[in-house]
Amino acid sequence: MNTLQSTILHTERLLLREMTPETYNKVMSQFMDSEIKTFFGMKTNEELELEKLRHQQGMTMSGKSFLYFHLVEKSNNQVLGWCGYHTWFKLHRRAEIGYVLNDDAYKRKGYMKEAIPEVIRYGFEVMHLNRIEALVSPDNKPSLKLINHNGFTREGLLREHYMSKNKLDDSIIFSLLLREYQK
Repeated sequence: MNTLQSTILHTERLLLREMTPETYNKVMSQFMDSEIKTFFGMKTNEELELEKLRHQQGMTMSGKSFLYFHLVEKSNNQVLGWCGYHTWFKLHRRAEIGYVLNDDAYKRKGYMKEAIPEVIRYGFEVMHLNRIEALVSPDNKPSLKLINHNGFTREGLLREHYMSKNKLDDSIIFSLLLREYQK
C-alpha cells in the first residue's frame, strides 16, 4: 500500500492518524480502490463510491478546511472511525468537532472518550483554535455525555437544523473556549 507522511497522535489503545486536505487528495488520486477502502476502514463499495463523490465535489473551500484523525486500533491496525474538525474556519480560529465510529461493534468501548481529549488538545495547541464547537442531536445521549465530559458549555438549540432520515432534526450547540480549556 502507498504510504503517507502525517502526524500520528497516541493514546493508550489508539493511533490517531492525521488527515488533511492534502493527504486526502493524495489518497483519493494515487491509491487503488482496495487501498482507499483499507485506508478509510470501509467495508463496502457503496461507501467507496460515496467517498469518491465527496472528493469530486470538493471537501474544502475558501476560508474553510478540515483536519481529522483516523482512529486506528494499535493491537490490529484496524480503522475504527474518525475524530476531528470537519468544519475549520482558520481566519476565525474556530472549528466544529465531529466523530464517527465505522461500526456499532466499536461503540460503548470508550474509544471516543479516549480520542477526544487528544484531538481537543491538538486543536488548541497545534491548530491554535480559540473556539471548538459541537453540534449534537438532543436524542444522542452518548454524544451529549462525551461533550459534557470534555467541558463543553451548552449555548442553545438550533431548531430544524439538519436532515436525518427525511426529517428535520434539532441540534444543541456547545462550545469550548481556549481560556476554559487552559483552566
